[in-house]
Amino acid sequence: MLTSTALVLLMTIPGLALFYGGMVRKKNVVAISAQNFAIVGLMTVLWMVIGYSLAFRANPSEAMNAYIGGFDRLFLSGLDVNALSGSIPESLFMVFQMTFAIITPALITGAFADRMKFSSLLVFMSLWLIFIYAPICHWVWGGGFLSAAGVLDFAGGTVVHINAGIAGLVACLVLGPRKGYGHENMAPHNVVLTMIGASLLWVGWFGFNAGSELAADGRASFAMVVTQIATGAAALAWMFAEWIVHKKPTLLGMCSGAVAGLVAITPASGFVDPAGSLWIGIAAGVVCFIASTSVKRAIGYDDALDVFGVHCIGGIVGAVLTGVFATMAVTGADAPVGGIDGNWGQVLIQLKGIGYTLVWSGLGTFVLLMIVKIFFGLRVSPQEEVEGLDINLHGETVQ
Repeated sequence: MLTSTALVLLMTIPGLALFYGGMVRKKNVVAISAQNFAIVGLMTVLWMVIGYSLAFRANPSEAMNAYIGGFDRLFLSGLDVNALSGSIPESLFMVFQMTFAIITPALITGAFADRMKFSSLLVFMSLWLIFIYAPICHWVWGGGFLSAAGVLDFAGGTVVHINAGIAGLVACLVLGPRKGYGHENMAPHNVVLTMIGASLLWVGWFGFNAGSELAADGRASFAMVVTQIATGAAALAWMFAEWIVHKKPTLLGMCSGAVAGLVAITPASGFVDPAGSLWIGIAAGVVCFIASTSVKRAIGYDDALDVFGVHCIGGIVGAVLTGVFATMAVTGADAPVGGIDGNWGQVLIQLKGIGYTLVWSGLGTFVLLMIVKIFFGLRVSPQEEVEGLDINLHGETVQ
């Protein structure tokens, strides 16, 4: 679990920072990297102060416990060095979950890349962790109402990816498109950086998914197996779809497909067998390719780095197919778990979890952005945007 925790932190820095950094234009690579690095520090402190308590501690009111946790772990007070969470120290469980709380808001930054004020980003992300992430985390993993309803989310399909993906869509719509979007060349400045970032995400994801078993056992190793299979299948599916449609298989497409597969297998990783993971990966690669290209162009929104198309859509694909392919053979349950075992009602339960996450995160993100806009503003000036965020916001450039 110590190793898994380090691997999940690796996913954000340097993984996500490099993945996003390679996809933006050269004048904004420092800015997107700074956003990710600052979020690591900010979410660490906020998780320690209030996030962990709200997400995972029981609320004194039984009625309220369905929706939000309590306050007995504010500033991690009462955290005993010998206290256990299951079979591991509570302190280790807390810091493992901290790395999830770090990467989820960091994912959102790709949607509004190149145009948000750094100060406003820090305020927005602070509010988002407390009012969006912590409640949804409690609903699914902290004993809340979605957990009681039977929603299956092994490692974060709803809590992390659908949550961040819909927030990213709302954010890019509120901020509006980048100047010159649709007219200027906004191609990635360094696809090799993106490939290195995607590779680190792929490796780190084993901590994300296998670590979510919270034990070194057969189910954890199975989660690792299906993660690898789904990711490979999704990378190939996106590559071949792009090859057919655009006549060339791109490295960026392969990387995007791999991340889509990682996203989709996340909720399913502790519930499905290798055959199920293969189908989940293929579906994620094809569906996320369509969402990030044809659908995005048709609607016209400027999700700069395809956070919605990969994370929200990939998360939805994975969450739904978890309800299809979850099996007693992997979970060890005594009753049918998913559709493949005959329990097709699980798909409806999964849709319930998806729906609540989309509504709370989507509407909540909009409200928080409006609050930040009123008090601080959201977008950099047109001149700063044209010149680049690196030199204007951080006083640094890359050569």
